[in-house]
Amino acid sequence: MTWLDPGPFLRGVAWRDGDRVVRADPADAGRLAWDICERAALPIGVRLEFTVPDGARAIEVRYRARLPGPGDALRELAHGFALWRGGHCVGESFAAPAEETAVTIQLPPDEGPFTLHPPESHAPVILGLRGVGGSVLPAPARPRWLVHGDSITEGWWSTRPAHSWPATAGRALGLDPVNLGYAGAARGELPVAQQLATLPAELLTLAFGTNCWSGIPYSAPLLYETTRAFVTLVRQGHPRTPLLLLSPVPRPEAESTPNALGATLAELRTAMEEAARDLVAAGDARLAVLSGRGLLTAEHLADGLHPNDAGHAVLASAVADALRAAGFVRP
Repeated sequence: MTWLDPGPFLRGVAWRDGDRVVRADPADAGRLAWDICERAALPIGVRLEFTVPDGARAIEVRYRARLPGPGDALRELAHGFALWRGGHCVGESFAAPAEETAVTIQLPPDEGPFTLHPPESHAPVILGLRGVGGSVLPAPARPRWLVHGDSITEGWWSTRPAHSWPATAGRALGLDPVNLGYAGAARGELPVAQQLATLPAELLTLAFGTNCWSGIPYSAPLLYETTRAFVTLVRQGHPRTPLLLLSPVPRPEAESTPNALGATLAELRTAMEEAARDLVAAGDARLAVLSGRGLLTAEHLADGLHPNDAGHAVLASAVADALRAAGFVRP
């Protein structure tokens, strides 16, 4: 069988730059900080979704990947493709990174739909796919859910891409999560808000603020105004799209420790929540707030900041419950 165009099968897609899926608008990169551009080059959350209606026993995926150099920490990461059916992983296939190669993933005796998560850290570019022993078709499209945040949203310290909280909540809710988490960034950068406004979406979630305590410090009043401005710019493209704002989850070292501008993370969290609630009071009836305070405990944090797999699962459940409670998704 000939190789199929991967485009109709790809999910979690924000922008394209040639044959690469990227997570920031390449036509607007000049206004973005370097750390956002660096992280946006990785196809976090991008996956293939397909069905096999006539009994294909495997699927072949042809792809190009970045080869880690000597001493590169990526050399230690498993180069694996994880196959999911519903809420369960039903198989994994591992291969050595190559500039261009193909991998064969065995399928269970089921039509699907299946979701295939590629190894994100090696920046794979999917070039084609085909069924073995039968045809493969794109899975039905699901409502698009834009999720913007930092390294926690990106899925740091989850052991597999499918274990990040956006991926986990997306499966539970039947959504197509588009992961726009930028590790080290997500400080309310207004060009990012304007880019979000241009993307089609049925649902939005904003989960930034942690990096406003460290890195580039914010005061509470500054983050209050930044949050209002960020949401206002997003609303220019999504005036009625349901939007959930998730304030920072616990970070023990930062909760009561002032940053360089005298703000604790607890104070920054309060400022974000007050900004969102003031926007609701001003008439934004499609905006809801989920406080990150108390959502995770120390046992859920792998390094005092990033959730482990259990923490990502707890966070995904809390977000899913908040979206249902707000009436933004069906119970």
